[in-house]
Amino acid sequence: MFLKRLGIDLGTNNVLVYIPSKGIVINEPCVVALETLDNKVMAIGNEAKEMLGRTPESIIAAKPLRDGVIASYKITQAMLKYFIDTLGGRIRLIKPDIMIAIPAGITSTERRAVIDACLSAGAKNAFIKAPIAAALGAGIPIASSSGHMIIDIGGGTTETAVISLGDIVTSTSVRVGGNRMDQAIANYIRKKYNLVIGERTAEMVKIQIGSLIKLKKDLSMEVSGCNAITGLPESIIVKTPDVTASLKNTMNEIILGIKAVLQKTPPELASDVMDKGIIMTGGGAKLRGFDKLLTNVIGVPCEIAEEPELCVVKGTGVAIDNLENYKKSVLWAK
Repeated sequence: MFLKRLGIDLGTNNVLVYIPSKGIVINEPCVVALETLDNKVMAIGNEAKEMLGRTPESIIAAKPLRDGVIASYKITQAMLKYFIDTLGGRIRLIKPDIMIAIPAGITSTERRAVIDACLSAGAKNAFIKAPIAAALGAGIPIASSSGHMIIDIGGGTTETAVISLGDIVTSTSVRVGGNRMDQAIANYIRKKYNLVIGERTAEMVKIQIGSLIKLKKDLSMEVSGCNAITGLPESIIVKTPDVTASLKNTMNEIILGIKAVLQKTPPELASDVMDKGIIMTGGGAKLRGFDKLLTNVIGVPCEIAEEPELCVVKGTGVAIDNLENYKKSVLWAK
């Protein structure tokens, strides 16, 4: 395949890849299994995720990103190279342009690490800025002079930004997301019920019965783990109010970040945000009652975008399809 351009949402939990004219071609967990001797990629995505915690010394299975930034440069580079080689072939006449979305609030060193990983993996140019991509994927006209506010709740970070005239006016990146919510649920269940559960179980609790507001009828599910005192297997029934209570502190951190952006927003743009409301993207936006909670606490109407977990990768696709129009809206490094 003659690969010229590629859009990648390099998330803490999932990696999604977009190819112009083909759409989203990869949507897999962001986990890589490598052979330690030659750094050869053995598995990526679902297959590699199954290996977590179960590998011998000759194999490493790990998440290359933590809290939205690169935790392992070597594994991230190997993963990106694997994707580029798989989709474009090992022998290429030209290097592809890559639109890769990562948090806007990361440091220059962390940003440079992503750019270097892309270039060394075979990219010609690397373009970066996650809130812009999320806004494009949600169908927001970022080039207009009126202000638009977006909140992207990912696995490792929550990005909040006000966008006008094609760029970010003010933003914040809080390193709190779906993973921290899972940890908070697991900690709460251990403290209240003396039951130790894994993060994957906590995630299932969040998805199946989680809510940030009181429901008309509480949901419940059976949860299994190890008793913290005896160490023996045990099962309990967990209900929605347990999840709501466990996420209180995590939500306070996210809300403080959103308020900080609103406080720094110029009055004219703040007026636009009040009129248009706030758009929520990212997988975390699907948590029950998230939009209603923010609307009540912040006083600005909040609306969840269509297919929120796909907005960022769709936005990289829009940008890479119309590269000349959006070059000024992204960071560009050669």
